[in-house]
Amino acid sequence: MNKLLLFLSAALLLTACSQPETQELSYADTEEWIHLFNGENLDGWDLKIAGYELNDNVFNTFRVEDGMLRVSYDDYEEWNGELGHIYYQEPFSHYHIVVEYRFIGEQVANAPDWGFLNNGLMLHSQPAHTVTLDQLLPISFEMQFLHSEGEIVRPNGNLYLPGTQVILNGELTEEDYFPSSSQPYFGEEWVRAEAVVLGDSLVQFILDGELLMEFTNPIMGGEGPLHYDPEVKVYGQPLTSGHIAFQAETHPTDFRTVKLLPLKGCMDETAQNFKNYYVVDDPESCQF
Repeated sequence: MNKLLLFLSAALLLTACSQPETQELSYADTEEWIHLFNGENLDGWDLKIAGYELNDNVFNTFRVEDGMLRVSYDDYEEWNGELGHIYYQEPFSHYHIVVEYRFIGEQVANAPDWGFLNNGLMLHSQPAHTVTLDQLLPISFEMQFLHSEGEIVRPNGNLYLPGTQVILNGELTEEDYFPSSSQPYFGEEWVRAEAVVLGDSLVQFILDGELLMEFTNPIMGGEGPLHYDPEVKVYGQPLTSGHIAFQAETHPTDFRTVKLLPLKGCMDETAQNFKNYYVVDDPESCQF
């Protein structure tokens, strides 16, 4: 528990550990981040766009350009309900994820107002292959990226719960949307978004180093998402792990960094792969 609290304190204050360049780190101290996006292609990812089969990248919505993962509407004449998500194929349970994103350009023609400057990081998501043909959102909990423009002013880093519930401020959520305490974000500047996810216990949302909200005990429950498979959604089942996904919600978006630090691993100090930042032990992963 002390180790967990120490890690979380560091995550809140620094959001990433750093060391002076002159100081050598031991293997146990060296953070081994996984770069989920390789900057070259979409290997390791699945695509699912509402109304289309798995991995049908209609109108080349998800693409790689200039080393960035892009949500693009260049090949659309207008939007007709093609709500999309791109899912990392490997699931995770305990981790710290860092994403750098920006909104660019104009919203696609015929898009709904709710999609304006809107994207999101879907966490503990169901796998792409279990999403039905017409399902709009995966069962997950979302760190919503929502920017402002002109007189349209709203917070960023909000919590949305498609088909899930959490304990927030000591109570089980009954609604599915909870705005954060963030300042509004304007323009096309890059934003650093982070989440610390510890299985089905604690989750924290962080924007540019500021803790926005934290909640616990995510489970399947509540309403939606529309057109889900009832066999996939088991009411009351804890969300102990899941997939990571980004959205295509009608506004062009760039992602240049998508990296993840696993927090579950070998905690035996005699093992070759011991890391002192792990917070949950996985004895089967130990290498001697």
